[in-house]
Amino acid sequence: MRILLTNDDGIGASGIQALWQSLSEIGEVTVVAPVSERSATSQAITVHHPIRVDEYCINHPRVCGWRVDGTPTDCVKIAVEALLDEPPDIIVSGVNHGPNLGTDVLYSGTVSAAIEGALYGFPAIAVSLNSWQSRNFSVAARFTVRLVQTVLEKQSLPPRTLLNVNVPDLPETDIRGVKVAKLGVVQYANIFQRRFDPRGRMYYWMGGEPIDSDNGEDSDVAAVKAGYISVTPVHFDLTHYSIMKEIENWRL
Repeated sequence: MRILLTNDDGIGASGIQALWQSLSEIGEVTVVAPVSERSATSQAITVHHPIRVDEYCINHPRVCGWRVDGTPTDCVKIAVEALLDEPPDIIVSGVNHGPNLGTDVLYSGTVSAAIEGALYGFPAIAVSLNSWQSRNFSVAARFTVRLVQTVLEKQSLPPRTLLNVNVPDLPETDIRGVKVAKLGVVQYANIFQRRFDPRGRMYYWMGGEPIDSDNGEDSDVAAVKAGYISVTPVHFDLTHYSIMKEIENWRL
């Protein structure tokens, strides 16, 4: 089993290292990840300067991967097109430090790497830990191992479909199970903070806190909040089919 592993927190992040070690128990893992954090880059690619790549080893000279001076999407592209001798059987992105729930998948570098893998036609999984504070990625890593094995065994993911996974920050014994859930809606309050630099010039810092949105029990947001691991199948056809006829009647 050949596994391509990437993330958006950088190749030295605790989440990818936990996955690196766990996935190495079931297959041949090749890590191609950003040299530093590239969160919230969505599907960005690097086109205005060279992409530099060098080898990176984790705690052992024989456990090595590639670090890329680019985005998560760059990492998948350059891995598939240039670095790998053989195509992967599956692509895994994560474990992200922080959730990627609901509409936040549109901004996520973690999810974008899995999207790129799925666009190439590979089974792909994005995995996130629902916490900004905890660095205990062991539960998420163990679940990912099970999910990778299941996905490859079943061979039933439709083309250009990825699985977006969010794991509650709970002890394994406290997790209530797994829910296959739809994407919810994530909104933020006080997104922009106005500040002033030492010379009195105004600038804005983007931040904000998530606010409760109207998410039904079948959403990933509700599932994780209730203590379940959420698994959401995601694909890329954004067409709103039900309104196509109406727009045709506009006689543009």
